[in-house]
Amino acid sequence: MRKISIGMIILSIIIIGMLIPVGFSGQVDPVVITYGETTHANHEYKATVDNFFKTQSNADLSKANSKIITADDVNKISSSITGKTYSSSQIFSSALVDLNDNDKLEVSVDKSTITTITGDMYLSALKSSGITSGHVYVTSPVVATGESALAGIMNSYEVATNVEIPDTVKEAANNEIYTEAEIVENSNVSADDLSKLVDDVKETVQKENVTDHTTIVNIIYNYTVVNNINITNNDIENLASSIEQIQNVQGDINNYETEVNNVLNSSEVNSAKGLLDGLFG
Repeated sequence: MRKISIGMIILSIIIIGMLIPVGFSGQVDPVVITYGETTHANHEYKATVDNFFKTQSNADLSKANSKIITADDVNKISSSITGKTYSSSQIFSSALVDLNDNDKLEVSVDKSTITTITGDMYLSALKSSGITSGHVYVTSPVVATGESALAGIMNSYEVATNVEIPDTVKEAANNEIYTEAEIVENSNVSADDLSKLVDDVKETVQKENVTDHTTIVNIIYNYTVVNNINITNNDIENLASSIEQIQNVQGDINNYETEVNNVLNSSEVNSAKGLLDGLFG
């Protein structure tokens, strides 16, 4: 049996202290599926959604944690933003979050059924929330706008990481999605052009730490001119309000991002354990 020096024990304790993240709050559940309640209640709809997830991702659905997103879940967010309310027969969009792919954030959207919200829109809204890793898959068994899917995606991240997203952040991110969806549906601008516009504006606003509404309006207007994007003054006002809301909750976003990154990086604890096994085995 090997002798273990006091120095080695102290070194091991120091290493563990360095590797265990501050604020660690739970184990990662790497694959989570959220089904719209209409989809989950219909066997054929659910099979269609599951088939998309199986063919598009490498996830083992049999081991995935799953949850149903209800109309009440969606209405808690949408009613305060757009005034829309949904019934239990209208929640189709479903999402899979795979945190095994956590080097960067990716979003894959079933374009055959999700007609309004693009992958880039989800990507932008999730980044606005402080979510920066994982692979997200979004689909629906029937044609849907995809607006309600963000509620499910964010819920998936909460289940997967055991870290709750602040309500202020959820509302800001969903407001971004709903605002963009409304503009795309009621104007001639393409979803891709609008998404790029929003990303450019948010980057400028965040870089310059702008919170003044009028200044944000002017930044948006300048980008529309430069990129020859034709949206109404009302659209610009709504976009400015959405981006201003994100700026105003930046503190909550930063706190959430720090906490969830601590959880996602907790795999380092396993590295520490392996090192200790080598020392004491």
